Amino acid sequence: MKFAICQEMFVDWEWEKQCDLIAEIGYTGIELAPFAFADHPSKITQEERASLKKTAEDRGLQIFGLHWLLAKTEGLHLTTADSEVRKNTAAYLVELGNLCADLGGDLMVFGSPFQRNIEEGMSREQAYQNAAEVFRNCLPAIGERGVRICMEPLTTKETDFVNTCAEAIELIDMVGADNFVLHQDVKAMAGAETESIPELIHKYASRTGHFHVNDTNLLGPGMGETDYHPIFKALKETKYPGWISVEVFDYKPGSEHIARESFRYMKEVWESV
Repeated sequence: MKFAICQEMFVDWEWEKQCDLIAEIGYTGIELAPFAFADHPSKITQEERASLKKTAEDRGLQIFGLHWLLAKTEGLHLTTADSEVRKNTAAYLVELGNLCADLGGDLMVFGSPFQRNIEEGMSREQAYQNAAEVFRNCLPAIGERGVRICMEPLTTKETDFVNTCAEAIELIDMVGADNFVLHQDVKAMAGAETESIPELIHKYASRTGHFHVNDTNLLGPGMGETDYHPIFKALKETKYPGWISVEVFDYKPGSEHIARESFRYMKEVWESV
């Protein structure tokens, strides 16, 4: 299995130091948050992109994708009634697709809860139509670079738009693009779904493009109450081919401790199921 980690947890670490530690622990993939490198993808030059990629590859690591796509941006929104904002959002996603491809990646996770919340007075149907328009306008160009967008369901504590795997699939089917797929996140599934996580893994196996691991306590796998044995067993049974990527939200135990403990636990569980 391909174990990866989301790098924004290494706050204020130099890129070389991040890659050194991630590789030393045993991960082989890195998932980037664009805001950790610049406030706009256009500010990351081609030379810098090549350097980031080479630094990772020299340590046996692959930058395989991006997430937190619209975090810390202004004037961008997925479901807004403002057509100009929707147009700009699609264009921004194309820029991120180019960044992703230049770094060697092939997927982008669309989470960004604040930039997708439904505006007051807007119907659910209209919100889905607006979001579908944005994705239809950016996915062809992104696809030309070999990049997919993975739609991430989030809990109602985070957003009121796309809370379950079924709702994500509804939007994906509305768009009808081959490079628009489902993203599954353990914390989100535990907090929003009525079916168990293993059931959801089996049910949507053919539609899932990426998988985040974490716990309901916002820490990494093995650092909370979530038992990963049935989760990893389901991923094995469905022959999930993608990355298993650690994404945490509480950094208090320390980035290095979280990274090491998450990897140790995942490796132990994966080998036991």
